[in-house]
Amino acid sequence: MARVLHLLKPGDTALALEMIGHQSAAGDLVTLALLPGATVTPPPGIPARRVPDELSWDGLLEEIFEADQVIAW
Repeated sequence: MARVLHLLKPGDTALALEMIGHQSAAGDLVTLALLPGATVTPPPGIPARRVPDELSWDGLLEEIFEADQVIAW
């Protein structure tokens, strides 16, 4: 089980949400970091935090280093 962090910026998130769903179904631990301006509703059961309101920039850096895989959209 991999720990995957998705960084979502403003824009079309359809492909990102599809990949997130596949990874979650495969048993990966998926987390979303919503960058300023991102407007997306995360799939049920997928934790999401807004940067910098709920997760500081320093906290985001820690999340990046702790993840097995980081994907920026």
